[in-house]
Amino acid sequence: MTDFWQAVDAQIAELGTAKDADDVVNILNAYGPPSSGDAFFGGSGGDATVWGALYQAGWSVVWMDADYFWCMRSTTGSKVTYVEGDIYKGDSRTRAEADR
Repeated sequence: MTDFWQAVDAQIAELGTAKDADDVVNILNAYGPPSSGDAFFGGSGGDATVWGALYQAGWSVVWMDADYFWCMRSTTGSKVTYVEGDIYKGDSRTRAEADR
């Protein structure tokens, strides 16, 4: 296993303990800077997913348009939006997208 995939596995394990959006961002940013969001997950081509890790941590789906575009809410009410590996704090779906 390469160092890259070991880091991805570590991120997934840590995300499984995330209590809020700040935790998610801090966990991912500890492994590298974000590309355009608040944080970035580079392992989206692997078997494990951010969605799956957060679900295991008790998060629920707010909406999901695709496995690469969704929003989840923690048990504290904190939200993150996932867009092709980019993580944004809060629900980043625009009004136009919500009306589709």
